[in-house]
Amino acid sequence: QVQLVESGGGLVQAGASLRLSCAASRRTSSTLSMGWFRQAPGKEREFVAAILWSGSTYYTDSVKGRFTISRDNAKNTVYLQMNSLKPEDTAIYYCAAKVSLSGNYYSVRGYDYWGQGTQVTVSS
Repeated sequence: QVQLVESGGGLVQAGASLRLSCAASRRTSSTLSMGWFRQAPGKEREFVAAILWSGSTYYTDSVKGRFTISRDNAKNTVYLQMNSLKPEDTAIYYCAAKVSLSGNYYSVRGYDYWGQGTQVTVSS
């Protein structure tokens, strides 16, 4: 079992920055991947970013150059630094942990554990 707790969401204006945190109850370095997903009202949950066990990072095209995923293994915490936020980034952001080999790092089904989500609202 892995418990994940997100924090750092909020209401900001377009162009602002936020940093989301995801505290894990298990060593993040022992997971295959830690990912961030988001879900806007009326839409499906979508991949945002992932950091693999090797340290490799991946992003969906719409956030490349603006978002950065990182982890602090000593704190068992994963971060999502979000800069130049846009209204279309508004969503509930979820942290997820992949510990099994099934699925891939950019799909919802590829992750085994999920946090409760944190709301990010970007006003224009």
